[in-house]
Amino acid sequence: MSIIEGKDAAAAARWSLGGVLLEALANRDYARMAITLAPNVRFRALLPPGPQEYNGPDAVTGAFRSWFGDVDEFELVDAAVGEVGGRLHLSWRIRVRPAPFGIGEGWHVIEQHAYADATDAIDTLDLVCSGFNPERVAASAPG
Repeated sequence: MSIIEGKDAAAAARWSLGGVLLEALANRDYARMAITLAPNVRFRALLPPGPQEYNGPDAVTGAFRSWFGDVDEFELVDAAVGEVGGRLHLSWRIRVRPAPFGIGEGWHVIEQHAYADATDAIDTLDLVCSGFNPERVAASAPG
């Protein structure tokens, strides 16, 4: 059984579009990411430093590139596509080393959740971000 069985064709198309965006993110393929975005896409991001807004595919992919493009090590830990009230829901958790913007050298984890309005492309994308957090290593049990 398909996870989108029973969804209408428009919902299935939105889910597929979300999957392409996540695949592009996982591969840090910003040109492919841009293809998922409408020419007049509006991207609002609630980031730890404060809210930001980007307009157009170049600005949107530029934001993602600034967060993930220059890290030496990049791992997509988890990702999901869903829907909430007709809006596409995308989420992902990523490990990076080093964190960008001089945040730190060790492994850092970031989680982001986004809601999108989309038809043939993503028209609006609203994102909330955890920020880059140092990865905590579980303590070993006494032996």
